[in-house]
Amino acid sequence: MGVRSARKIHGDTKITLPTISYQLKKLRTQGSLQHRQGNGRKRKIDAKCARALGQFFRRNSEVTLHELTEKLQNQCKLTVSTSTISRHLNRLEYVNCLPLNTPMLTEEHKERRVEWAKEHLNDDWKATIFTDESSFQLFRNTIRRWSKCAAEEKKRIPKNRQKVHVSGSISYRGRIVFHSFQNIMDSNYYIEILENNLIMNAKRQFKTKWRLQQDNDPKHRSSKTERWLSENVPVVMNWPANSPDLNPIENIWNIMKHRIEKRKPKNINELKIFIDEEWNSIEKNVIIRGVNLLLLLLITITFLLLLSITITIFVICY
Repeated sequence: MGVRSARKIHGDTKITLPTISYQLKKLRTQGSLQHRQGNGRKRKIDAKCARALGQFFRRNSEVTLHELTEKLQNQCKLTVSTSTISRHLNRLEYVNCLPLNTPMLTEEHKERRVEWAKEHLNDDWKATIFTDESSFQLFRNTIRRWSKCAAEEKKRIPKNRQKVHVSGSISYRGRIVFHSFQNIMDSNYYIEILENNLIMNAKRQFKTKWRLQQDNDPKHRSSKTERWLSENVPVVMNWPANSPDLNPIENIWNIMKHRIEKRKPKNINELKIFIDEEWNSIEKNVIIRGVNLLLLLLITITFLLLLSITITIFVICY
């Protein structure tokens, strides 16, 4: 701003005169106000200890800060606090995180998923009924909240939390059927649910032109269940193993669980009522988007396969 007088700057900014004089002198001698490097106490974690920390992480990425302090003490004869190690890791952009849950897919599973995607890429999914079972638990704790005192935020959770099991089915046309229960489901009970709930509703919407999707749960694949399905269901789809991410009804369960947790059911009867209400309030366009997302996943899997083949051919040729 063209002001070069220390007193003038002092009057405008209220910064002390010695500080202003020191900075003006630095500007004249060094040409900038940048802080001189190398001042202050040296870091306790030197290059040798930093390499040791890197080795610890490569051997075990789940090591805790307290374990790292002990390892440095024993192997590098260095005594540091957990805060020092935490600051060092932050400078290196390490983040303590929880891994994302993913299906346990082997190479054989992946190959079968690709083959399944290629086989069903051009299917008409509008006549497919997607089924699945899930469990709703009282007093879940998955909703995040804003707080100025995050460490003091608490939610009281009982030791034994009751559950309600559900079996549901959807299609491109919307909800098909829903059934809640608290007993253990076996092949006999699964057949009973299909016979008393699904079949009648499926025939009402699709007559005989529909197919059933179910996962590879043992009660779905038992000889008794398969024999009943062959006699009562027009077509039963084959389904790749360990592929819950392909089933659009999984998105419906997640939406319902989130909404029910926000309503804070206090007992098992309220939980049952909320489950029924949330199932009936699921919008049709949400289900349609879920089915369309399955088609998008199939296209993505097929595209990635073609891309990997193209890269392999390119590498071989050149």
